[in-house]
Amino acid sequence: MSTLQPISEHSKDYIREFQEYLVVEKNLSKNTLIAYTQDLKKYMDFLKKNNLDLLTIKKDNLVVFLKDLEKQEISNRSLVRLITTLKQFYYFLLIKNYIQYNPTENIETPKVQKKLPDYLTIEEIQKFFSVFDLNHIYELRDRCIFEVMYASGLRISEVCNLKLSDIDFMEMEVKIYGKGGRQRIVPFGEPTLELLKKYLNKSRNFINKKPNSKNMDYLFISKKGGKLDRKSIWKILQKYCVRAGIIRNISPHTFRHSFATHMIQNNADLRVVQELLGHMDISTTQIYTHLDKKYLKEAHKKFHPRG
Repeated sequence: MSTLQPISEHSKDYIREFQEYLVVEKNLSKNTLIAYTQDLKKYMDFLKKNNLDLLTIKKDNLVVFLKDLEKQEISNRSLVRLITTLKQFYYFLLIKNYIQYNPTENIETPKVQKKLPDYLTIEEIQKFFSVFDLNHIYELRDRCIFEVMYASGLRISEVCNLKLSDIDFMEMEVKIYGKGGRQRIVPFGEPTLELLKKYLNKSRNFINKKPNSKNMDYLFISKKGGKLDRKSIWKILQKYCVRAGIIRNISPHTFRHSFATHMIQNNADLRVVQELLGHMDISTTQIYTHLDKKYLKEAHKKFHPRG
């Protein structure tokens, strides 16, 4: 009969140490940390259910765990991330000398089929931006949110955390703190500048009913005076999509994809787009060249007599 013990308080200590390691050493973003923690919870539930020990588990046990997940029809992308989490976790335990053997060492990570990101055409962008009433204080704010997203290719979390002090109106630049706390400077154009000024003069001061709030420096604020969160912006987006007659399922991130796609379609250098998006690896940016090839093929087929 097995003498292995169920999950102990020590295991929780190892996880807490691992989380600190991810923040301090790996400089991972909050969202990535949350995803890793959720993956480890699934793993810990499996260990407890099967009376297995975190430090003495074998590769065969891990294979059983992964096969169980496959039976639950977990997506390929989620499975890849979970394996990555476990590999990182056991590597951490190894370098800390908590284990002498890494059970994930020979576990293969399946390849993720890259899904082409969805984006709006320039015509759809124009249609979307045409449905806002800029004389309405909240619609002016909402228009400005998506204008900044599209004009500078920002992530939704970056827009939520954007502060007045991050914007240089003279140079028409915005300072962004992206994934892992990495900083980049992204420019914006004259139309965005004018809309930002209009929002600050005719909307934000009327929305901000709590001027002494600790959130007063955030650029985009809610009716309660706090900063807008991701969920609120997603809901706001759905409202205007309906109004614009855009029936496709788009998200705030679609504006970032649209920014990159339209840059590539207009012959922007890939390295420039990488820098603007804040991608560490250019392979992440290269997916937009695939979109561009698709666009060129469609244009050729539509407009060329031999298409």
